[in-house]
Amino acid sequence: MKLIVAKTAGFCMGVRRAVELALDAPGKQQGPIYTYGPLIHNPQVLNLMREKGISVLERIPEKGSGTVIVRAHGVPKDARKQLDLAGFNVIDATCPRVIKVQTIIDRHTRQGYAAVIVGDKEHPEVVGLLGYAGKHGVVVDSVEELSALPRYDKAIIVAQTTQNTRFFETVRLWAAQNAPHYKVFNTICDSTEKRQREVQQMAGTVDALVVVGGKNSGNTQRLAEIGRAAGVPTYHVETDSELELQALSAAETIGITAGASTPNWIINRVYRALETLPFRRASGWIRALFRFQRTLMITNVYVSVGAGFLCFACLRLLKVPDSIPFVLIAALYVQSMHIFNNLTGVKADHYNDPERAAFYNRYKGVLSLLGVAAGGAGLATALVVGTGPFLILLAMSLMGLSYNLRLVPAALTGGRYRSLKDVPGSKTVLIALAWGVVTSLFPSLAATGTFSPAVGVVFSAAVLMVFVRTAFFDLLDMQGDRIVGRGTIPIILGQRRTMKLLQTLSAAAVLLLAGSSLAGWTGYLGLALAICPVSMALVLIGHQKEKVLPGVRLEFLMDTHFILAGVIALLFSAF
Repeated sequence: MKLIVAKTAGFCMGVRRAVELALDAPGKQQGPIYTYGPLIHNPQVLNLMREKGISVLERIPEKGSGTVIVRAHGVPKDARKQLDLAGFNVIDATCPRVIKVQTIIDRHTRQGYAAVIVGDKEHPEVVGLLGYAGKHGVVVDSVEELSALPRYDKAIIVAQTTQNTRFFETVRLWAAQNAPHYKVFNTICDSTEKRQREVQQMAGTVDALVVVGGKNSGNTQRLAEIGRAAGVPTYHVETDSELELQALSAAETIGITAGASTPNWIINRVYRALETLPFRRASGWIRALFRFQRTLMITNVYVSVGAGFLCFACLRLLKVPDSIPFVLIAALYVQSMHIFNNLTGVKADHYNDPERAAFYNRYKGVLSLLGVAAGGAGLATALVVGTGPFLILLAMSLMGLSYNLRLVPAALTGGRYRSLKDVPGSKTVLIALAWGVVTSLFPSLAATGTFSPAVGVVFSAAVLMVFVRTAFFDLLDMQGDRIVGRGTIPIILGQRRTMKLLQTLSAAAVLLLAGSSLAGWTGYLGLALAICPVSMALVLIGHQKEKVLPGVRLEFLMDTHFILAGVIALLFSAF
């Protein structure tokens, strides 16, 4: 089965801006926090707002306090004035595209033009637009209604920003033939146009189309209408629980698109559910292999084995003898660290990876014991190697366990940065450094007692590869992390800058490994291992170009680079 995810699926610019403004408001703005009407048309996002303590203000009181966020659809001009007069702190989250339409209507209404708005009469955006037209505004949703209107001496025609592009083209042609003196403004958002155009193209290449988004979202409904009009079986769902898996299992190619108010975590859930369909249909070893793969990933066994393989590769580069104890220490330490990271990150995984969140909630006690056992076994192995390695690993373990603890008094930081987790980007940096220490730095120092340029190069290359891997996963989980207040690297830098940074760091790892080989520090193995960061960079580019999509297979592929490093080192050792 082939899955195709529309490039335009998910939050548009205006919705993303509105949601981020709302998520940032608690703790930063005067409370209580309200949205004037539903912020956007997505039930899951609205539930999230309620969980954050953001309630919906249905009517404007004479006097009020706190902060009111104007929803992405905008509000009538008079409503905005009433909010200010009532004494609210107002944050305007109106989509800039909607503001443009409001401005066009307001300017022409002042000049005596009638305003004909092509849209849904009950839609909040249209209600807001009418507020700028006053008595000179009228709404139509068909050519028949448009034809029935009186002929105005002066009139403009504008569109709801999420209107069907084909229908508005029909309106434009009608105006050209019947009222050529009308001014026609195509105010359909370019994001809407691209989204609808992509669905039209996709409909001709897929066996089924899944449209994800709120049932009361106008732009999502139109995507489903376009799919059905093209004759392709179309399923409009709000969440993965509504998927008709039995019907979809017969499709060879499934297209996935989503409305402008659909968050990425909902789209990812749908993708993950559809990703498993071929394995649900399969029997025997194929189904068992998929379950085994998922078990390795969800329990962190695969990534810990990858840490062991990376450690072996690093120690072969440094020509450290008797590497097996250090390989075991690296694998056990990473296993323990990642288990505890997942146990403390269940809240974010509720959005990013609900299956993992459910697994860690269900087996919390067993997994805690496993994390302690892995950490204890790693420390015991380190003690056998020597007192120095034991103390280093103990210090690293204590630092990892204290990551979430509030160690700094609130009076010293004003309530901010009381723990390591409060420092933006700290998790990704510390994970990369911890891997670098445990896979290369302390094994080489314990074995030789000296620090050489080769050690510095290998440590740096390991840190860079792990940083790229971890930050890339943070990139996939941006929306879920933002919801729970995590300040990850992608949230700080943004998606595009983060992707550029990761590609640059991958290139730096290649140069370090290849350069150390050419300098004679690590032999030809360094040149061979440069394949790993090259492959990581290719995965990043593939994801950027929508060739490699989020899911179990992508996570497995990224972590396999560490396995690959160990295999290359094993082959060099053998031959």
